[in-house]
Amino acid sequence: MHPFVFSILLCFVAIARFLNCSALAEMITCSGIVPMRYRNDKISITDFGGIGDGRTLNTKAFRAAIYRIEHLRRRGGTLLYIPPGVYLTGSFKLTSHMTLYLAWGAVIKATQDTRNWPLIAPLPSYGRGRERPGERYMSFIHGDGLHDVIITGENGTIDGQGDVWWNMWWQRTLQFTRPNLIEFMNSRGIIISNVIFKNSPFWNIHPVYCSNVVIRYVTILAPPHSPNTDGIDPDSSSHVCIEDLYISTGDDLIAVKSGWDEYGIAYGRPSNGITIRRITGSSPFSGIAVGSETSGGIENVLAEHINLYNMGVGIHLKTNIGRGGVIKNITVSNCVYGKCEEGYKDCRRCWRSSR
Repeated sequence: MHPFVFSILLCFVAIARFLNCSALAEMITCSGIVPMRYRNDKISITDFGGIGDGRTLNTKAFRAAIYRIEHLRRRGGTLLYIPPGVYLTGSFKLTSHMTLYLAWGAVIKATQDTRNWPLIAPLPSYGRGRERPGERYMSFIHGDGLHDVIITGENGTIDGQGDVWWNMWWQRTLQFTRPNLIEFMNSRGIIISNVIFKNSPFWNIHPVYCSNVVIRYVTILAPPHSPNTDGIDPDSSSHVCIEDLYISTGDDLIAVKSGWDEYGIAYGRPSNGITIRRITGSSPFSGIAVGSETSGGIENVLAEHINLYNMGVGIHLKTNIGRGGVIKNITVSNCVYGKCEEGYKDCRRCWRSSR
């Protein structure tokens, strides 16, 4: 070996001895499974009449902008820029080859007028709405059958204004299952980063039947009393990377799922290859949960460098008798708990059917 090369190797070994474990942990990432793309074609929501005054309804502007992206099909895709301001809107669908970019001070805020909220079919692995029979409300921001989609920015905010939905849940006046804040179905090549999500009506981020999903540098917030406001629920999905998040919600911070009862068993699509790393958060429920919807099976889950405080349960494996599904290869390491009622709970036979 050349003496110069040898001396470099000796120098690296000497430096590595002084690197602490936390520094090495910060260097490890799974985010390379989906490369970040930079779009040459850029448009602004204001080009389509968007007004960020917090009062004007911008649903038509969002749908028109995304229609333009979908049908012009610019090479390399298009970035939809949301400048500072509060943009009130109804639910809308994304399209492939697009970036939704929120500037610092930009807020996309869901309308609280639920009367004309779109309905969609129940997920085939659930067979019905999660809360009510039949159809379910479409997520606030929705994507189905997409690829190469990015939601990012300068820590702008997506606000679900969920209290109107929580009140319907408490008062038992829901007609259909509440909408998620973000849901991707049958999609691949998804990145969600550098955005704040708050006050989701139901689950916050729900990738279902997806592959190659990266969720990184995200903050998710909801009051501790808000019902079923899970942070991130990868569901019958594979190769999902969840890293460097702060989550404080009213339910599980992250819950890996794979369908519900006989419908999930029949659909038969497991969640596989889920990496959860460097998560900080608090909740009255679980930090990292497997289940309780386990019917398609869950395998190869890695959770490490997890910091939890004011928690109900740190790590929770949960299902119900007869729910089905094989759970295997779940690895958890380097967890720090503060004021946690239970560090680990294996509740495979005691989960109430009402949940």
